[in-house]
Amino acid sequence: MLDYKLVEAFAVVAREGGFEKAAKVLHLTQSAVSQRVKLLEEQTGCILLVRSTPPKPTPAGREMLKHYRQVRQLEMDLGPGFGREQDGFVTLPVGINADSLATWFFPAVGDYLAENPVLLDLAVDDQAQTHRLLKDGEVLGCISDRSEPFQGCRVEYLGDQVYNLYCTPNYKEKWFNDGLTLERVLKAPTLIFNRKDLMHGILLEEALGQPVPYFNAFYLPSSEKFAPTIARGLVCGMLPPQQANEYVERGELIDLVPGHSFTVHLHWHCWNLESGELGRFTDALVAGAHRELKV
Repeated sequence: MLDYKLVEAFAVVAREGGFEKAAKVLHLTQSAVSQRVKLLEEQTGCILLVRSTPPKPTPAGREMLKHYRQVRQLEMDLGPGFGREQDGFVTLPVGINADSLATWFFPAVGDYLAENPVLLDLAVDDQAQTHRLLKDGEVLGCISDRSEPFQGCRVEYLGDQVYNLYCTPNYKEKWFNDGLTLERVLKAPTLIFNRKDLMHGILLEEALGQPVPYFNAFYLPSSEKFAPTIARGLVCGMLPPQQANEYVERGELIDLVPGHSFTVHLHWHCWNLESGELGRFTDALVAGAHRELKV
C-alpha cells in the first residue's frame, strides 16, 4: 500500500522541477521533501527521480506519476473534502498543440469553463508529440494527430485543421515571379514553427513533385505571431484559416500554392477513467471542436 504523502511529495518535485520549489508548495523543509522521496524509493525498490537540474522522473517514476494523477482525478470527482483543490476547483492537465491553443480551443471549451469550477494546466507541444505527455503521465488527456488509442485510453475524433502556405503579394513577386520552382523555394525565406514542424516540406513536395532538401528557415515558436510576421512580407508560412482569413480579406496575404493544402486530423486522447469531470470536459471539447473545426 503506497503512502500518498510520499507519492505527493515525489509528484510535486517532478512538477515544480526541484526539491526547493516543491518544499515551498508543500510548506515543508527541503530536507523533509527529500526524505519523503527517498523513503518512497525505498518502499518501491525503484529509483524514481534522476537527481539532475531539474530532477527528471525515471521510467518507473513516470509510471508512478501516471498512477498518482489517475488517483487524484478520481479523488477530485468525490467533491469537497475528498481531494478537490482550493475553493472547490479541479485542475485538469491537458496536452495541446500550439495552433489549437491559438485558434479554436478556447472558443470550443469557453462555455464549459465558464460554467464549471475547472482550472486547466496546459502543456504545449507539436500535435505529433503531445501523446508522449499522456504516455508519461504528465497530462490526463491530449490533442494529437494520432488516431489509434493507447492502452487504457479512449480516443475521440475532433475535426480537421487545414493549413495553406501564405505570403504577401510583394513576397511572391520578389521570390516567385517566374513561378514555383525548387530553385526558388531553396532561396526564399520560410517561416517555420520549430524543427519538429514538417508541414511546409510535405506541402511543397506535393506541389513540386520532389522533396525539398532544405529551407532558408526563419524559426518562430509562437503561433500567435505567425500571421503578423508573414504579413510583414519577409517570409512565407503555413496558416490555418482562423488566422489567415482577416489578412486575406484585406488583401495582405495570398495563397502561395493554390490547390495545395496540408490537413491535420485532430483527436482527443484521455485516460479511460470513471471520472465525471474528465468525462464532462471530454464531451464539451468534442462538441466544441466539431463546431469550430472542419468535420
